[in-house]
Amino acid sequence: MIRAEDISFHIGTFHLRGLSLEMAGGEYFVLLGPPGSGKTIFLECLCGLKKIASGRIHIAERDVTELEPRTRGIGYVPQDYALFPHLSVEQNIAFGLRVHGYTEMNVTETADMLGIRHLLRRPIEGLSGGEKQRVALARALVLKPKVLLLDEPVCALDEVTRQDVCTQLLGIQRQLGLTTVHVSHNLEEAFSVADRAAILHQGVLQQVGSLDALLRKPKSEFVARFMRCENIFDARVKQQNPSGLNTVVEVSTLELQIPGRHNGKVQFMIRPEDVQVRCGLTPDGRSENTFSAALERWRDCGGYVRVELAGPVNLLAHMTHGAFAGLKARQQRSVVVQMSIEHIHVLSVQGQAAMRKERTA
Repeated sequence: MIRAEDISFHIGTFHLRGLSLEMAGGEYFVLLGPPGSGKTIFLECLCGLKKIASGRIHIAERDVTELEPRTRGIGYVPQDYALFPHLSVEQNIAFGLRVHGYTEMNVTETADMLGIRHLLRRPIEGLSGGEKQRVALARALVLKPKVLLLDEPVCALDEVTRQDVCTQLLGIQRQLGLTTVHVSHNLEEAFSVADRAAILHQGVLQQVGSLDALLRKPKSEFVARFMRCENIFDARVKQQNPSGLNTVVEVSTLELQIPGRHNGKVQFMIRPEDVQVRCGLTPDGRSENTFSAALERWRDCGGYVRVELAGPVNLLAHMTHGAFAGLKARQQRSVVVQMSIEHIHVLSVQGQAAMRKERTA
């Protein structure tokens, strides 16, 4: 449904660099990235509010690169909603219809779908954040677009309202079969709606895939850290495991096994929820990648306990409340830590990259 090919755009010192993305028909796609990464600019390029320097944009197999925004078949909800304060809710929703010369009969139908029919006569002033968001969404949907672009649609809402609106957004998207691109920097928000996602940083696309792939198989340290993995280590290969399936590496004074055959310097990660912590003074020696550590500090985060561990390598673990209670935690208490091989993901291998370069040369 949407195909962006080698999109480049620059303003001041910022550049979108050769960005290519495809979204399937009916897909809910989330574009993630830190503030200033170019997410909003990319949306504005898609809908024609910004003219790209190079590349092509296709929507439903139609090249819309040179078309005006109103002829691209796109519904767009900007971050600030851009509602007209001097118009009523009904007039705001109907504004695009009047501009295009369409009938206003769809206003009530769209308001019903979003549960705001009772607000139609109300002025914009005095509406809650959630109500304003629904009005902005209704104004975009009333034109029956093929594509819906949402720029941080729930960032100004409180936590409970944000969850409710995300649930409603996904329901409407599924009901109408809209191809939707949703810009966000919030992972919980993305997980609540996304079929697939991409991460953008400084105008460069970092990785595209399912949220599970971004979470557990990141392609770079930046993606890993954006997906909230702090357990990232630089190591040096010591030897190949006799089985040939794993490699022994040195991290500080610790020897660990990581998956695959590698040479040279290696960077790898393990997610905090995959770090196993149990009571004990010393490792039993029968399990791979076990070592002693001390409880440094911990914090209740609601759904889990964040535990910082000090040892040969410093680690962060996310534990269930039940598992943490079993530690009978006290400062500097000795525990046994395990980093199972199947939960370790290799991010980069400098030695192998160098060897590939030599072979190519």
